[in-house]
Amino acid sequence: MKFLVTGGAGFIASHIVDRLIDEGNQVVIVDDLSTGSKDNLNPKARFYNMDICSPELVSVFEAERPDYVNHHAAQVLVVRSLREPMMDARLNIEGSLNVIYLSKMYGVKKIIYASTGGALYGEPECLPVDENHPINPLAPYGVSKHTVEHYLHLYGIDYGLNYTILRYPNVYGPRQNPHGEAGVIAIFTEKMIKGKIPKIFGDGTATRDYVYIDDIVEANLLAVEKGDRGTYNLGSNKETSVNEIFSLLKAKLDFPLKPIYESKRPGEVYRICLTNDKAKAELGWSPKVSLEEGIKRTANYYRRNENKRIKKDEG
Repeated sequence: MKFLVTGGAGFIASHIVDRLIDEGNQVVIVDDLSTGSKDNLNPKARFYNMDICSPELVSVFEAERPDYVNHHAAQVLVVRSLREPMMDARLNIEGSLNVIYLSKMYGVKKIIYASTGGALYGEPECLPVDENHPINPLAPYGVSKHTVEHYLHLYGIDYGLNYTILRYPNVYGPRQNPHGEAGVIAIFTEKMIKGKIPKIFGDGTATRDYVYIDDIVEANLLAVEKGDRGTYNLGSNKETSVNEIFSLLKAKLDFPLKPIYESKRPGEVYRICLTNDKAKAELGWSPKVSLEEGIKRTANYYRRNENKRIKKDEG
């Protein structure tokens, strides 16, 4: 089978690309490298350096004729969406509509769409949140990701386009960018390894739902054959506070210092965690990697990278 993976040079999608190729599939990547990295590109994939909003995207569909589209290309930063809401809408809504329209035009069998569970629901009325919870996002990012879900539903009803929507929690693991505004585990880990003090926005009691990258990849693979026109939360059913994340990493990395606390950032929910009951029942999915094991694997990855960097600098 041939897969077109948008955002395939990014953290999550590059792992999906690797798994698809390992299982014998052909993979085509579309990524403009605005946030993705060339280092993440699998050499066995065909790569197009292109914005998903580009009118030239039709040439990729024309040349490659993919069987499936795994759509991860997006603006993913909550804080940036507040600063630049029109940019967020252009990339996440217009870009996604371009992908959806071309998928319909070229007979794609299914789109697997990476949505958000962490930013979609707003402050939850109950926890853990299931797929029927009211949707009241607090930032343009959540609005834009949810809007695309409506377009997929419309194209499913009007044109028979098949899709599966996966609503992500806080995904973490190797390759996550430690220099951005999101990805607290990657950010904290790299800072601690370098002896720098991490910042916590708010008092650290805010909670998130953390799922390791390998489990998210598994859900994407299962969605190829299952979950037609379905929407699934990929949660762990468990809240973990930022203070708990700091403590786990502090112990793992023998970090001697306390965090710096700063003002809470706008647009971010205070508490969130997602169910996986529907995903378990219909996709056969639930997370397998514990938070402790995932943090161990992630810390080891960034420690190896830092050791490589030091050796390179020493010549």
